[in-house]
Amino acid sequence: MSKSIIKINNLSKCYRIGAKETGYKTFREAIIDGIGAPFRNLKLLQRLTKFNNNGDDVRSSDIIWALKDISFKVYEGEIVGIIGKNGAGKSTLLKILSRITEPTSGIIEINGRVSSLLEVGTGFHPELTGRENIFLNGAILGMRKKEIEQKFDEIANFAEIEKFLDTPVKRYSSGMYVRLAFAVAAHLESEILLIDEVLAVGDIAFQKKCLGKMEDVAKGGRTVLFVSHNMLAMKNLCTKGIVIENGKIVCFNTISVAIEKYLMNKPDLLGEICWNSPEIAPGNHQVRLKAVRIISDGKISSNPSLDKDIEIQVDYWNLEKGGRRLVAIHLFNSMGFLLLTSANFNSASLTPDSWVNKKYPVGLFRTTCVIPKYLLNTGMHSVSLYINGTMDRDNIILKKHVISFDVKDSDERKDYLGKWIGAIRPKLAWSTEKIE
Repeated sequence: MSKSIIKINNLSKCYRIGAKETGYKTFREAIIDGIGAPFRNLKLLQRLTKFNNNGDDVRSSDIIWALKDISFKVYEGEIVGIIGKNGAGKSTLLKILSRITEPTSGIIEINGRVSSLLEVGTGFHPELTGRENIFLNGAILGMRKKEIEQKFDEIANFAEIEKFLDTPVKRYSSGMYVRLAFAVAAHLESEILLIDEVLAVGDIAFQKKCLGKMEDVAKGGRTVLFVSHNMLAMKNLCTKGIVIENGKIVCFNTISVAIEKYLMNKPDLLGEICWNSPEIAPGNHQVRLKAVRIISDGKISSNPSLDKDIEIQVDYWNLEKGGRRLVAIHLFNSMGFLLLTSANFNSASLTPDSWVNKKYPVGLFRTTCVIPKYLLNTGMHSVSLYINGTMDRDNIILKKHVISFDVKDSDERKDYLGKWIGAIRPKLAWSTEKIE
């Protein structure tokens, strides 16, 4: 069995609102700081445990726990995806492992050199050239000049910035910056690679290149911790997944189980979402959204069956007479892949909507889209909603992932009980004949 390369026990990170973040200190600063630490820690303890007459912490509003008592192990050669909403604590964890941020408490054991790409600009000196920054990063990792020189051409070719290697990086575009940063992090000889949302920057070709390189890195026995909101990339690349919610680990399992846990925790898996009045509803003076619901077998459901038609009903207040309204949806699967786009204009509808070319009076309207049975596969799906004037490019209402639903299997299957793979699962026409 491979050895653990990262071991974390009861790690916590606390921020105080308004306080300046301090980095790691020199040896001399640490000694001086240690002399006064007992007194400062006593004051901090008194402040954190000071309660008012109602038993509430009177200063708790000043404290934010980005991470709270998390523990896990990562083994050599694993690619671990770290999943969570914005603000969950994912980036804080990687910054602590990269020694950019100091933990408040806990024990961290790292058996190997760490290279990281956390955000554009991290680890580069803006006044130095691309060439100088490559050597600087290698030196920080403890590599000798000869080792860096052996990797230099490979790094420059991957980053595709050979012409600009002797230009200060402060003059680089964000795309050039991140290409060089990833190339340095992935090619220098570190045992651990930390990547935070590298797929959010750069073009499609570069993103594919990064994913391919990360696969090569893992096959070479190096360990990768990867933060991304791209569930499809997570699924294809990672072996395990960590789900973080509000600074705590709620799941550490295979990547498939982790993604399912993350998606199932979405609060909008309700079957219906409503706004009681136009004053608080999404929209503007022309249109306000009243409700979005999922209907299966005539009932509101967050778990429609694949052997029943699935209706997406959109209720909205038209507040300004004389306008035309176009309603459109984007349907995504659990991996974030766009399965289909549909709208109620005539060329996109099997049953023409009689209101498409009419001028709307003031009133409450309902537009319904029917997804035929036996089209979607089982699993989580989400709907993004658009409402605007007919053929008008400016959206009056845009609600991304406004509602989600989990398609369940039917009870009719008897000939094959395994899980069907694929983004969709239509019933198609099949036949066999003897031709000779």
